[in-house]
Amino acid sequence: MRLVVFEAKDGTRIGVVRGDHVIDITALDADAPRDLLTVIRDDLFDRVAAIADCAAGDEVLLDLDTLELALPIANPSKILCLGLNYIDHVNEGIFERQPYPTIFTRFPSSMVPHGKPVICPKVSETLDYEAELALVIGERCRHLTAENALDAVAGYTCANDGSVREFQRHTVQWTMGKNFDSTGPLGPVFVTADELPPGAKGLDIACRLNGETVQSSNTEMMMFPVIETLVYITAGITLEAGDIVLMGTPSGVGHARKPPLWMKDGDVVEVEIEKIGILRNRIVKEA
Repeated sequence: MRLVVFEAKDGTRIGVVRGDHVIDITALDADAPRDLLTVIRDDLFDRVAAIADCAAGDEVLLDLDTLELALPIANPSKILCLGLNYIDHVNEGIFERQPYPTIFTRFPSSMVPHGKPVICPKVSETLDYEAELALVIGERCRHLTAENALDAVAGYTCANDGSVREFQRHTVQWTMGKNFDSTGPLGPVFVTADELPPGAKGLDIACRLNGETVQSSNTEMMMFPVIETLVYITAGITLEAGDIVLMGTPSGVGHARKPPLWMKDGDVVEVEIEKIGILRNRIVKEA
């Protein structure tokens, strides 16, 4: 199933995506869940699907491109990210290949929905793009194994791990450069895990800046795939329903180019992942 969260006059609503249209399930059932976290945490996917299947007319069909979309998960308890997870990206940077997943965190205040502006900070011109696969956890879990790790994944979406490289390089810790307000797009479509290959392997992933492809790879190229990553994380960290894990970016990032290619005011950046969708945002200079 493909789902979006969108803004309405009475708050957020959930829509089931069918082609270029969205079925407004609240218009069909006033008691329908209105946020994706509730659907995930309470395992209401069958209920949402049943409501959508009752759609009989165009009155509940909305044009996807006209909706004001919200973040799939508004306030996850944790956003964990992988760095250095594609070998071609490692080779273009200043870091060596690591024997374990490189884990860092993002905060909800750094995330921005599809269609909303990414803020280019006034203190630095080094805002970079990073196309990434994002997974959403479906249940509380700890000490996952290779056999059950994928059972903990509710679904997947697109992400752009926007990075202010100058601040990321100030110290050996990346937190500051990875958490400027409104620099990390996420969404728009949440795709349940059963719609994709196990671990979302073998999907083409790309980033375009102003229509030009600047990153192009495949999730098969991840050094630490979804299973291995979740086993490693949950060895020490309990994950909760709605938590998000960003799975790293391939080569082609702006800081590795000569000259560097930074995102600037007026640019449009897109992340596209096969079978998931396109995440699109405009870059706006901070006031």
